[in-house]
Amino acid sequence: YTPINGEIMNLQRIAQLGREGVLLFVCESTNIEVPGFTKSERHVGDTMAQMFEGARGRIFVATFSSNTSRLQQIFTAAERHGRKVALVGRSMLNVFNAANNLGYIRMKPDTLIDVSEADNYPPEQIVIISTGSQGEPMSALYRMAFSDHSQVELTPKDLVVLSSHAIPGNEKLVSNVVNSLGELGAEVIYSDIADTHVSGHACAEELKMMISLNKPKLFIPVHGEQKHLKKHAALASQMGYANKNILIPETGMRYVINAKGQVEFSEKIPAGVTFIDSSGYGDVQSIVLHDRSRLSSAGMISVAAAVDMQSRFLLAGPEVVSRGFVYMKENEALIAAIEKRSEEVIEEFLRSKNYDINALRGRLADEISRLIYRQTKRNPMILPTIMEV
Repeated sequence: YTPINGEIMNLQRIAQLGREGVLLFVCESTNIEVPGFTKSERHVGDTMAQMFEGARGRIFVATFSSNTSRLQQIFTAAERHGRKVALVGRSMLNVFNAANNLGYIRMKPDTLIDVSEADNYPPEQIVIISTGSQGEPMSALYRMAFSDHSQVELTPKDLVVLSSHAIPGNEKLVSNVVNSLGELGAEVIYSDIADTHVSGHACAEELKMMISLNKPKLFIPVHGEQKHLKKHAALASQMGYANKNILIPETGMRYVINAKGQVEFSEKIPAGVTFIDSSGYGDVQSIVLHDRSRLSSAGMISVAAAVDMQSRFLLAGPEVVSRGFVYMKENEALIAAIEKRSEEVIEEFLRSKNYDINALRGRLADEISRLIYRQTKRNPMILPTIMEV
C-alpha cells in the first residue's frame, strides 16, 4: 500500500474484474507458508537511514540488482547523509542504467560516481552498491570478501549490509561470504540481525485476498516448490474451491482450457534444466550425469580379466583396481574377496553354454555390487572389463 515507485495497487479494479468473471487465476506461492502480510518496502528505507547515520567508514550494500525500489532507497539514504554512490557488478550496472533511463531513479546529478573515483573521497562519504547478496561465487561481493576484486579492497572500518534473505539452498554460500567478511574485520549486517530486507512476495493473507477478489473458475498455484504449491492449493480449497477446479502443475505441463473453465486437454512437454558440458551444449545425457554423481560420491571398482571363448578358459585375472572407493593396501581382505567372487562368476559363465559376453559383464557387476554393499554399505560404480582372446 506504500510503494516506493508507482501507484498503490488498484484493488477496486481487481474486484471489478472478479465480478465480471475471471476464467483462470495463476498466482505465485513463494510465501504461502508465511502468515499475515508482507511488510512495506519503505520499512527497509527506515532501517537504511539508521544504519547510514551510525556508519563512520564506507558502506557496502549488496542487494538484488532487479530491485529498483531498493536501489532508490539506498540513493535516498546516501544523499541524506552526504555520500556519493558507486555501483559494482555487471548486472547492477545494466539494471541501474535501464531504470535510470526510464526515470525510475531519482537522484542528484553529482551523486553517482564511478567506482574508480571512490578513493578520491573520504570513506565516510562513500556508498558502494554491489551484486552478490546470495553469495554467488562470481559476484562482486564474493570477490571483495575473498580479496579478489580488481578495484575494491575491504578494510576493518567498512560496513557491509546484505539487503536480502538467503534463497533456500543458498544459505551455505551466504554464510561463507559473511564469515570471510568477518575475517577481514568488516562489520556485517544481514537480515537475521536487522531489518535489511522485506520480501517481494505476498504472504498468506494477501494471497487469500487475491483469490477472494478474483473469484476465478480455475486456480493454478505456481512459482514455488511442490510443498508451496500444495499448501496454496489447500488454501484455495479452504476458501470453497473444489479440487477439480485447482490444478497443481508440474514443470512442463500444458493445459487447454475452454470458456466454461473445463480442462479440455493436458500434456507434459520436455522441460527443465539443460546441462552444458565444456565441449558442447545440451549433450550431457541423464545417464552420464548419474554416473558422474556416483563416481564423485562412492568411487569405482574396476575388474579386468581375459578369457578364451573357444576353449572356455580363464587366461588372466581377474585383476581388481579401486579408485576413490577404498585404499587397496589397507583393504586387502575386501579386494581378495572381490577377486575370488569375480573368478567364480567368470568360471560359472565359461562352464555354461552362454556366449553373450555382455551378459557376463552384467552378472559380474551385479555380484560384485552385492558383495561390496554387504561388507561396506556403499555402492561404488563397477566397471567390468572382459577381453576375449
